[in-house]
Amino acid sequence: MEDIISGHFYNPTKGNLTFDEVIKEIFGYIAQDKEKFYDIVVGCDSSSGEEPTFPVVIVALRKGGGGRFFLKRIKYSSDRKFYNWKERILNEVYLSCQMALILKEKIAGLKTNFLNYEFRYIHADVGENGATKDMVKEVTGLIRGNGFEPKIKPESYVASVVADRYA
Repeated sequence: MEDIISGHFYNPTKGNLTFDEVIKEIFGYIAQDKEKFYDIVVGCDSSSGEEPTFPVVIVALRKGGGGRFFLKRIKYSSDRKFYNWKERILNEVYLSCQMALILKEKIAGLKTNFLNYEFRYIHADVGENGATKDMVKEVTGLIRGNGFEPKIKPESYVASVVADRYA
């Protein structure tokens, strides 16, 4: 499970960061304005095709005041193919859950109880309308089964907007 955090994460302001630097940046950002409330959210999207890229995104959102995001692009070796879009979506959710569980474990070891944030959501690029409607129960069940609350379209902006931009 550690492979998802190896290498670098991209942030438009800071450039390439390690996972530990991402954690430091997130909580540095939250500590800048302790009076505000923050959400930490994870989501993923994918490019189309048999060999897609999966941008997994961590967002620290300051309610009513912007946010920061950190992106990790996952690309499998050419021997791993995704032959249909349902398989890609399930992998997006799997990667999101994997990232969220590692992040949750890492945060649990930090002294962040004086900060006003919540980390409970995973955003999935599925919705009640369109081709993905038949996958909503499966995807939301997978997210809940990993201890997080799912958000789907149109509320899943981390997956359907931020990650989508980098797919």
